[in-house]
Amino acid sequence: MTNEADYLSGLAYRSKKHWGYSPEFMHAATHELTVTPGDIRNDKFHYFVASIKTVVVGFYSLEEQSVTTVELGAMFVEPDFIGSGVGKVLMDHAKTSAAKLGVSKIIIQSDPHAASFYQAAGGKVTGKRASESIAGHVLPRLEIALSN
Repeated sequence: MTNEADYLSGLAYRSKKHWGYSPEFMHAATHELTVTPGDIRNDKFHYFVASIKTVVVGFYSLEEQSVTTVELGAMFVEPDFIGSGVGKVLMDHAKTSAAKLGVSKIIIQSDPHAASFYQAAGGKVTGKRASESIAGHVLPRLEIALSN
């Protein structure tokens, strides 16, 4: 699982870097972008990848928070595929997967660049929170209500 975790971590890093963040920002965000083998093995987390032929072009994770809620722990698309519809396919799959888990909502701590994407997917802004790794960086918090 080390290879899978390393690959997903690299994809997350490339995807985040696409938005023009500084090297200092990217360094500070490394922990948040790292997927570990333990994360993948943890029953509380659910990882899904999108591939075209044999090439992984994106992934997302859901983290069980309670019997009614999951958090979208990650959603990243390879930079060459951003804007191609891969993100929409992943988001639709995430909503279906969350509903199959029996929860009624998805919580999202969004990158500011992605907030409009999540709003287009049905997310409602419910607040904001400070980044845990980057001082002064504020993240929008959204929720998507699911109909089960």
